[in-house]
Amino acid sequence: MSTPTASGHRRDRTDGIYCEWTRTFRAPISDVWAAVTDPQRLARWLGTWTGDPSSGEVKFQMLFEDEMPAERFRIDECDAPYRLRVTTSMPYDGENPEHWQLRLDLTEEGGITTLTFAQNVPDPTMAENVGPGWDYYLDRLVAAEDDRDPATVSFDDYYPALSEHYREEFGRES
Repeated sequence: MSTPTASGHRRDRTDGIYCEWTRTFRAPISDVWAAVTDPQRLARWLGTWTGDPSSGEVKFQMLFEDEMPAERFRIDECDAPYRLRVTTSMPYDGENPEHWQLRLDLTEEGGITTLTFAQNVPDPTMAENVGPGWDYYLDRLVAAEDDRDPATVSFDDYYPALSEHYREEFGRES
């Protein structure tokens, strides 16, 4: 793989500050939707979920992070195959969970599907970790969808190499 490029950008929205990434795929929107929502397809590049989405939440388990506990994902909005809004609850300290909003938007034009993924960044200092992490995972998604082995994408190529981009992107005044 070539040297990765930081691709996330700050987006100030009415509900907070987000980091936003875009990836394109030569695939129908329904196929890309499955890649980001179907537990078996998701497991190839990120993690998997269990539970009943119609209940409004699922348990999500990262597969490529050491000793990460399962997270509760509340489904705030789902308009398949175009839009998914999720709020995560990560009880890393056992008592006070962190809550992050994730936004997935998909569009298709001429056989090309664009995925726009965003995560809120309530503390600008977290961007230097979150940014390289999502560049890494989204590049794993691209590899999986291109029938390449996602394991060839190495986190060591992303972090800390891409951190400076995110420090600069989120250090500026809006």
